[in-house]
Amino acid sequence: MNVSTSDGASIAISVHGPSDGTTVVLSHGWAAGRPVWDSLVPQLASAGLRVVTYDQRGHGESTVGVSPIGVARFAMDLGDVLDAVGAEDAVVVGHSGGGFAALCHAITDQSRIGGLVLLATAAHEQNTPKGEVRLMGNPVFSFALRRGPVGRRMISSTVGPDIPGAALEAHRALFAGTDRKVRAACFGCTSGMDLRPGLTSVSVPAVVLHGDADTVIKPELGRVVADTLPKADFEEISGVGHMVPLEAPERVVRAVLELVAR
Repeated sequence: MNVSTSDGASIAISVHGPSDGTTVVLSHGWAAGRPVWDSLVPQLASAGLRVVTYDQRGHGESTVGVSPIGVARFAMDLGDVLDAVGAEDAVVVGHSGGGFAALCHAITDQSRIGGLVLLATAAHEQNTPKGEVRLMGNPVFSFALRRGPVGRRMISSTVGPDIPGAALEAHRALFAGTDRKVRAACFGCTSGMDLRPGLTSVSVPAVVLHGDADTVIKPELGRVVADTLPKADFEEISGVGHMVPLEAPERVVRAVLELVAR
């Protein structure tokens, strides 16, 4: 299914599992897409949960719309997805930039959220250097990403040492498949972001998971999120890098089931 946003974007949504199960909404990070959750969805659905995945605007099968790409706009898109699927007391799982969107939305509207699982994310200090933002949009960089072995080497520093080969390739394919202008806009939109003042108003329970080998978002930034949220637990996962959904899917599933059971 698709939902239209107020600025004309079309957000592609997939729904899995029983219609009467607790709703779990999976919000992926920048330069990824719905397939990043492929290892989790069957496990969650088989546990009786109604699992919703969607492509962030400009990613996968979702269009960009006319508004500038930004965290607040991604948060509004999440709200549109929650409304479209009729979510009530949903567990929202946000990875990296999807976590920014989940936090931003929860700060402004918790009416459809029953819990948060936050993966390799942060609330501040996401000031990507301008040179790196330009690199994300560079056509030569994008060309190299599309070359399998070269692309995997280029992104290998973002993951832990034990990531399965198939998972690394999935990461590369998603990263390379994202439009370079969208990729650059996403990485550039968090300059000056500071969600910390609003986190104290988020009353739902949360679990914050962070890999200790994450070189993209430092684990201590995830700990700040957990320490600032009123009802959050933090866990650092040994040997895992930034791509927690691909590197530690079983731990994410367990966190979701634990929240649902509360």
